[in-house]
Amino acid sequence: MYETLKQRIKCPELHEKIRSSSEAASYITPGMTIGVSGFTLSGYPKEVAKALAERSHRGEKLELTVYSGASLGDDFDGLLTRAGALKCRMPYQTNTDLRNAINEGKVKYVDLPLSLMSKWVRSGYLNHIDVALVEASSIDENGNIIPTASVGASEAYVACADKVIVEINTYVPENIKGIHDIYMTELAPNTKPIPLTKVADRIGTPYIPCDPSKIVAIVQSEIPDCGIPETAGDEDYNKMSENLISFLEKDVEAGRLCNPLPPIQAGIGAVSNAVLSGLQKSKFEHLTVYSEVMQDSLVDLIECGKVDAASSTAITMSKEKMKAFFEKLDSLKGKIVLRPMEISNSPEVIRRLSVIAINTIIEADLYGNTNSSYVGGSRLMNGVGGSGDFCQNGGLSIFITKSTAKNGTISSIVPLVSHIDHTSKTVQVIVTEQGVADLRGLNVIERAHAIIDNCAHPKFRPALEKYLRKASVLSDYPAYPYSVEAAQMFHGSV
Repeated sequence: MYETLKQRIKCPELHEKIRSSSEAASYITPGMTIGVSGFTLSGYPKEVAKALAERSHRGEKLELTVYSGASLGDDFDGLLTRAGALKCRMPYQTNTDLRNAINEGKVKYVDLPLSLMSKWVRSGYLNHIDVALVEASSIDENGNIIPTASVGASEAYVACADKVIVEINTYVPENIKGIHDIYMTELAPNTKPIPLTKVADRIGTPYIPCDPSKIVAIVQSEIPDCGIPETAGDEDYNKMSENLISFLEKDVEAGRLCNPLPPIQAGIGAVSNAVLSGLQKSKFEHLTVYSEVMQDSLVDLIECGKVDAASSTAITMSKEKMKAFFEKLDSLKGKIVLRPMEISNSPEVIRRLSVIAINTIIEADLYGNTNSSYVGGSRLMNGVGGSGDFCQNGGLSIFITKSTAKNGTISSIVPLVSHIDHTSKTVQVIVTEQGVADLRGLNVIERAHAIIDNCAHPKFRPALEKYLRKASVLSDYPAYPYSVEAAQMFHGSV
């Protein structure tokens, strides 16, 4: 049963640590804090999660605090939520059942920009890590861990944990080794510059360093990541992509952007995936990507010769695309680097590379503030994720959204956002299927008109203009026409 697993464990002394998932799960006791591998539904453990859920269903009150890189698949986040095993979860999630439990107050949730997570754990700002639970493709001769399709914060959790449980996923080909670049920064007061000046630079090791004596259990898994659904782009997505590319072309022509372009970052999701797909038909060549997630569209861009190099912390694709990626791994991995999210989302590196940051939002207001995490100001959707890291530090900060939501019944351009994740001080460009609002160098009133005229849906523009006029009357300072009362009138009139 374990012969395939033993072949993946190059350190013979660790063969005696092979356990069943239930035996491995016994090292996790109620009230513990677990540092889990995984980032945006990629590279997360599955087998031990099932064993923990079974214990919870039998009545054991686990009350676990789970830290990860970002969102995990339903066979972790959803499974443990439905079993009632979670007490606290951070720093990001996308699971429906977990989201509902958080909004109902059943699970504590802490939302923060992803670049902070590893440093906060290592600095002791958060709970001590009792157990690191990490998915791997193999373990090398010295006990070091070779991750699968994501790194996230795994290196920090392994370094800080009292015990380490490794799930070796034999579905992932062993030749994924070499795609990772693990680098850990020093903590204050010994911080040093991160020696990364190009997307393709390698500055660390191809494995997560691990003292083999910390590994208490090794479990075999053959379960693929749940993957993201394949989504066909609609006409609005295509138009957003065209608008974005046209904007970038004009910035190059005006000398505001270099050609080839600076590295591109794009957030997770169908909108970002569809918008990036449009780059295949663009004039741009020799593109590079410095992002946190590689989606289906990025592999297409590499294969068609548009992208020369890509750096990320996770590969998150549809199941079919991931299967094809593994089959072509040897030819693709020379252009791909997977790093810890402390590096992929590092403000220092993002600023140095002058990354073009492209992220999605729930809504934007007329002042240029955007909301990417809370619907109606209080109902959590996903979290701020990495958009905070890239928006505040990118050379160009772009947000994309459809101009309407709920089948066209709600405007995504509003007088005042109900929750602010990114302020008008950092948001530079807004793109919808209607057009592009370039907010650089504009004052408050000019920004408002640019957003209404270029990004709002035509049927909502009169109401937005009415808000602006009303706010100018109600506001004490006409240079900044801001009025909560007038904003409430807007929502009542459309």
